[in-house]
Amino acid sequence: MRVFLLLTLSTSYDRPLRRIFSDVTANLHRSFKLVKKCRRRSFFRRFFTVVTVNDFKKVYNVIDGSIGDMTWLLSLSDGVVLSLPPICANDPILAWVWSYISSLYLLNDLEVKIEVARELTSLARDSDRNKKVIVEEGGVAPLLKMMKEESVEGRIASANAIFCLVNERVRARVVFVEHGVGVILSAFRSGSILVQIEVVKVIGRLCEFDSVCQEAFARENVIGMLVTLLAIDMFDDDDDGKGNKLLRRSIGSAVEIDRKVDRDRGLAMSSSYSNKLGDLSSGNSIWFRNRKESKNEVSKLILEFKTSCSGALWMLARGNVENCRKITETKGLLCLAKLIEREKGELQINCLMTVLEITNAAENNPDIRRAAFKTNSPAAKAITEQLIRLVNQSDNPVIKIPAIRAIGHLARTFPARQTQVIGPLVKQFSHRNVEVATESVIALGKFTSPDNFLCAEHSKTVVEFEGVQPLMRLLRGGERTQYHALVLLCYLSLHAGSSETFQQARLLTALEGADKSVACQYPEMRELVAKAVYHLNLSHSGVLLSRSKSFSR
Repeated sequence: MRVFLLLTLSTSYDRPLRRIFSDVTANLHRSFKLVKKCRRRSFFRRFFTVVTVNDFKKVYNVIDGSIGDMTWLLSLSDGVVLSLPPICANDPILAWVWSYISSLYLLNDLEVKIEVARELTSLARDSDRNKKVIVEEGGVAPLLKMMKEESVEGRIASANAIFCLVNERVRARVVFVEHGVGVILSAFRSGSILVQIEVVKVIGRLCEFDSVCQEAFARENVIGMLVTLLAIDMFDDDDDGKGNKLLRRSIGSAVEIDRKVDRDRGLAMSSSYSNKLGDLSSGNSIWFRNRKESKNEVSKLILEFKTSCSGALWMLARGNVENCRKITETKGLLCLAKLIEREKGELQINCLMTVLEITNAAENNPDIRRAAFKTNSPAAKAITEQLIRLVNQSDNPVIKIPAIRAIGHLARTFPARQTQVIGPLVKQFSHRNVEVATESVIALGKFTSPDNFLCAEHSKTVVEFEGVQPLMRLLRGGERTQYHALVLLCYLSLHAGSSETFQQARLLTALEGADKSVACQYPEMRELVAKAVYHLNLSHSGVLLSRSKSFSR
């Protein structure tokens, strides 16, 4: 019976078996060599071959250790074993990991497997080395298999374990190689909302660390599902009802919930909210069952779900131009704009960071910029309004800085008459947070850069909003702030140098002083500062000449 169990272990999970067998084989070879030395030989060979008592003691100890290892290996068939085999005397974590993973393979008791998954999660949270050991010893595959179970608790436990394990690209790639994308998507589509909250966190974590996972999930239309789920209760006022139709299709297919009764873990939705959501899904999906919850608790659960979905959408968009394009091709931009307007906290920040990724892609990709951020596009208008609102009203740099960066990414899309974008950025020059002021300078540098077709018009607008004086004060800031403030001042001098504001602010004197030190610190800036000084000298000469003519008259 023990031999049969050992064979079963070897066919399902052979990591401890191979390691222990290798060690036992080496110990047996060592014993055999010692025995060969003790054979009857000639007097001459025995004279030069010495076998001491200590040699026998050493061999006895290693053989005894091998027996202990084999005994421990056979005990794995009985369940979780927390005792240590001699081979792991100096590394107890390895023995525990072997025991936990083999239990996931061999045992049929779902409750025990759930506890094992939780223990693996706890080990993974303790240290990065534990994560590495669990992944290297093959812990990902049984956790993914466990995610296929019908139990809500089992899926949640396995999702939590995988989430804790994946904190770098190599481990995320292991999940991909183990065909984890399909398993995770299946659990997301067919699980209850409690499962979906944890599974979508795993999707975001995988996409955060591995671009291959980003592309794999995008191919499975995860972006469309996430956008649709974020848009729940958002398009009720659509005249054509397209938003509701989109929600019906998505909720009927992507959020189909287990209809089995789970008395301990099920949640019951309040009747009013259930009826509202049921209308959207044509009665095909109910999110909460078998336990009455207050509307407040239901709202918190929905908020947590949307927050997880927005985080996954952000990770799907981060650094991936094609995924950003897919978001813009849906109602993604309009949905994100409404969420930024309505929500607060982490959900708002996730949506804002997603918009930042999309605008970054649009800045470097003319096709996305022309398709998604047209001047007359409702989604583009909504995004712009929310970004300007955040810049004007928010006091949190975590929100204000991404909003400023996003506006800077869209600098080429704003017409000259849209001056309400530049005004709020100029006000941030005097912000008490240096990072906010610096990011505003960088954003306006993209408006006034020669690469921008409307650089002259935007430069004049910056001057009209009295941005020169606070900008010159930033020249006394840190190195990064000085650099970008100097760049923006040079752009303003080149495109709006004839303004008398520059003379009153003594910009020419400041640039001439910067010209002496800029060559040492920033050699690439030498030519730009020289051009700005030359242009200001010409403008200043022209102003003096026109004044002298007027006086002579």
